[in-house]
Amino acid sequence: MKILISADMEGATGVTWPADVLPGTPQWERCRAMFTSDVNAAVLGFYDGGAEQVVINEAHWTMRNLLLEKLDARAEMLTGRHKTLSMVEGVQHGDVDGVAFIGYHTGAGSEGVLAHTYLANSITGVWLNGMRASEGLLNAHVVAEYGVPVILVTGDDLTCVDAAGYAPGAATVAVKDHVSRYAAVCRTPARTAADIRAAAKEATALAVRHAPVRGGPFTVELEFDAAHLAMAATVVPGVERSGERKVAYSTGTMYEGIRAFKAVTTVVSAAVEEQYG
Repeated sequence: MKILISADMEGATGVTWPADVLPGTPQWERCRAMFTSDVNAAVLGFYDGGAEQVVINEAHWTMRNLLLEKLDARAEMLTGRHKTLSMVEGVQHGDVDGVAFIGYHTGAGSEGVLAHTYLANSITGVWLNGMRASEGLLNAHVVAEYGVPVILVTGDDLTCVDAAGYAPGAATVAVKDHVSRYAAVCRTPARTAADIRAAAKEATALAVRHAPVRGGPFTVELEFDAAHLAMAATVVPGVERSGERKVAYSTGTMYEGIRAFKAVTTVVSAAVEEQYG
């Protein structure tokens, strides 16, 4: 049995504000240890539950945040940027039985600690076939196309509520309770590690591959905080203006959909000016 962990940082234990997740800051250095603790707890729990292989895909920012030397020696980690499926890279190889979303968060425009979708700012909303979408929802549709279930989600309490919409059978662990975008009631690393390990052990039983789910066609709509970003996004083939600050595109699969999404966000991030956005 092989488990893939997609590890993001905004939903990690103790993380509540931008400096906690911005590479190079003292706060990021401190929070890396708690992020690693969350991920390692999931690794230990999956092995407790009978997993034979656990692979971690770093999914935050530069994708070079976890402390490899602090992970269980049985685990393997894919670290670094520029991957075909970005946050869920590795699921496409046909040997993954279950996926865990560790350290996830709610989507742009929603309540939640450090809520966003791919870009920290600029994007104010994302919709998939008319439903407001988080990174969890988008990635869940990607892994479903490979017949892989989402079996565990960790993050703040609202992330767990969000997960119930796209992975209703998955185990969830809230490591903190949302107060505002930059504040939360946090549990200690010792407590969250125990909770995550126990949940991962139980979730291992859910790691059963199923028939690929072809849920397309998909229409993705993005809303930005400035009109010029919508204009910039249309340089990506197939992306059209759907409003003054909105663009939309359609694809037959979420494999294509998530790759187009990455292209749009890359173009848009390059169009943001330092002072005016």
